[in-house]
Amino acid sequence: MDRLQSFGNDPFDKPPCKGCSSSLSEPYIKCAECGPSPFLLCLQCFTRGFEYKQHESDHKYEIMTSDFPVLEPGWTALEEMALLEAVMDCGFGNWQDVAYQMRTKTKEECESHYMKNFIHNPLFSSTLLSLRKTKDSRFAEGAIPFKPTDDPPRPTFDSVLSRDMAGYMPARADFMEEFDNYAEWDLKDIDFVDDDSDILRALKLSVVDIYHSRLKERQRRKKVIRDHGLINLRKFQMLERCYPKEVQELYDVMRRFARVAGPIEHDKFIESHALEFELRREIRRLQEYRKAGIKSFCSAKVYERVKRLREEERRKRTMLCDVLQYIQDDFGLATGRRSAPPLNLTGLPGTEKLNEREKELCQVVRLVPGAYLEYKQALLNECRRQGGLRLAQARSLIKIDVNKTRKIYDFLIKEGYITKA
Repeated sequence: MDRLQSFGNDPFDKPPCKGCSSSLSEPYIKCAECGPSPFLLCLQCFTRGFEYKQHESDHKYEIMTSDFPVLEPGWTALEEMALLEAVMDCGFGNWQDVAYQMRTKTKEECESHYMKNFIHNPLFSSTLLSLRKTKDSRFAEGAIPFKPTDDPPRPTFDSVLSRDMAGYMPARADFMEEFDNYAEWDLKDIDFVDDDSDILRALKLSVVDIYHSRLKERQRRKKVIRDHGLINLRKFQMLERCYPKEVQELYDVMRRFARVAGPIEHDKFIESHALEFELRREIRRLQEYRKAGIKSFCSAKVYERVKRLREEERRKRTMLCDVLQYIQDDFGLATGRRSAPPLNLTGLPGTEKLNEREKELCQVVRLVPGAYLEYKQALLNECRRQGGLRLAQARSLIKIDVNKTRKIYDFLIKEGYITKA
C-alpha cells in the first residue's frame, strides 16, 4: 500500500464519501482510474464494493493518509501541516498559542522542530524567503494602487470619498471597519488556566477555532476586493458602462461568480462575450447588405448614408403628422365635434423620460412629451415656491385648454409631485 498525502491543502477540510456522503477521515480510498475529479470512498464503502456510474469495484486504488513522517520521526505529515497552519495563525514566536492549537505537541517541541526544520534548514529558509518576497510584492501592488512617490488620499470619516471606497484607507491598505467587526468579542474574556477541566478546555479551543475561521473569511473577502479592484467604485462602474446594454446585463448577472473565477478569467469571459456581441452585430449588418444587393464596401458606405437620411426624413414626417393631428384634435375638442384617439408617442422627443403612467396621460390628453415635461417643471417650481398650488394658479401659469390643465393638475396631485394650497 502506498501512503500518500491527504486530499487538499487543509487537513481538516476533506470532501465527503461518494458512497455514504459522510466526512472522510484518514485513511480513505481514492480511485486511480476515475477522473478527472477524484472519486473518494471511506473504508466501509470500499470494503462493501461500492460502485457508482463509471466506477467499478475492481478499479485500481490508492490509500490516502497523512500518518507518515516527512522531516523527522515522531512528526507526521498531518502534524507538519497543522504546525505551519498554527504558526501562520498565531504568529512566529507565540509557541504557547501554537501548542494550544496543535493539541498534540508541547511548546518546546513545536519551537525546536520549527527552528530546526524551517528556520535553520538552508533549503527551507531560502525557499520561504523567496516565497515571502513574492507574496509581499504581490500584496503591495494589489493593496495600495498608488505610486510610491504619491501621497495616497486620506478621506475623512463619513465623507463622500470614504463612503465610495467603503471605508478603505489607502495609507494603511486596510478598511476602517472589518467584515464581522465584532468577532474578537467572543475571545476577550477567555483565559486558559491550568485547573481547567477537559470539557472547558475543549470548549475554549472550539471558540478559538471558530474565531480562526472568521478571520480566514475576513481575509478572503479582502483578497476578492483587492484582486478585482473593487476599491475604486467609480472606476469600476465606468468600466461597466462602456459595454453595450446586452453585455451590461450579463456583467451584472456574472458579478457574483467573479470571486470563484478570478479577476483575469472573469475579465476574459466578459470581453469574449462583448466580442461575440460585436461579431453578431457585424454579421447582421453584412446580411442586410447582401439582402439589399450590395457587393462592395464602397456601395455599403453610400447605403448607410442614404439610410440615415431616409430615417431622418421619416422621423420628421412622423413628428409633423403628430403635431398637425394634435392641432386638429384640439380644435375638435374645443368645438365639441368629436373625441380624438390616443396620441401615438412613438418617435416623439422626450418619450424616454416619461414613466408608464405619464405616457398614458400624454396619450389620453394628446399632449406631446416635450410640452408635458415643460408644464410639469413649471408647476413643480411654483408649488415649491409657494408651498402649495391651486387649480386656478395652474391654469394661469401654463395657459392651455382648461380640461387638459385639470387632468395634468389632478395627475400630479395623485402621483405626489405637487400638493394643494
